[in-house]
Amino acid sequence: MAANLQKIAEKLGAKVIGKVPDTGGGAFGAARLAGIVAALQSRLTPGQGLRPGRPSDPSWVESPKVPMSEATLRKLAILAEQAGRTGRKVSPMQVAAQLIEDAVAALPDG
Repeated sequence: MAANLQKIAEKLGAKVIGKVPDTGGGAFGAARLAGIVAALQSRLTPGQGLRPGRPSDPSWVESPKVPMSEATLRKLAILAEQAGRTGRKVSPMQVAAQLIEDAVAALPDG
């Protein structure tokens, strides 16, 4: 974290409590990430049965293996930890799936 950011926070009587992950340019990137997390949280439903397991999106019918670097997996794990909430954990692969869903949905048809 930049030292001047800490000084600015102190002068304003504020406290830096965390770092927002890089999702693109400034406020628009942060808003995009918040939208992705909100969409993921709203789509997850608890599993059924005696041992329901981790909540999932019922529209996801495939579970492909997607190769990725360790760095990408670490970033997804951080995002998943931030996206989870009490009683509803989010996995790194659920975050990845939501990012892919959103990216593909934004593509033009055809």
